[in-house]
Amino acid sequence: MEIFDWVKDLSVWVMHWANTPYGGLALFVLAFCESSFFPIPPDILLIGLCMANSPMSFWYALICSLGSTLGGMLGYGIGRIGGRPLLERWVRAERIQLVERHYKRWDVWAVAVAGFTPIPYKVFTISAGAFLLDFLRFVIASILSRSARFFLVAGLFYFFGPTINQFISRYFNFISILFIVLLLLGFWFLKVSSKRAMRNP
Repeated sequence: MEIFDWVKDLSVWVMHWANTPYGGLALFVLAFCESSFFPIPPDILLIGLCMANSPMSFWYALICSLGSTLGGMLGYGIGRIGGRPLLERWVRAERIQLVERHYKRWDVWAVAVAGFTPIPYKVFTISAGAFLLDFLRFVIASILSRSARFFLVAGLFYFFGPTINQFISRYFNFISILFIVLLLLGFWFLKVSSKRAMRNP
């Protein structure tokens, strides 16, 4: 599968920043970009940095949360300025309808759910601006969901560092494949859900 190999190679490139002096900066940039356009979640680099220095895990989680929230604000701004025509250029119509239905039903809680799951977060940040969700509530939902996700990862390394490191080192290849599969499943979920939304307007 070409797309699988492409995502795997990109994930390896992201992971290599954990072994450089610029790991923290790279984490912030990655978290920022992922919230609006970059395809690889920052969790991969966050895990690598926490493995290398578990006492700093919560600091890395804070960097990741801040970058992701600010990137989500950028995505919101892109959607707010570009509006629905921008979404229609980047995203299929059925997916737009699906996200819009989620917003009508759940409001900003749809952002919170997307921020904590493998569902591509950028789709929800840009569409939140396009559908004119309340900006303050959007930011609060982003902070809560993204922080919960990243601090959960950091907490595992901070409190169980040696055990978690040993486990990940032993099963790193399997975990990498699983992470990529979850990422692809997030896109697949949007695709399947959008088709169902089209059949059941």
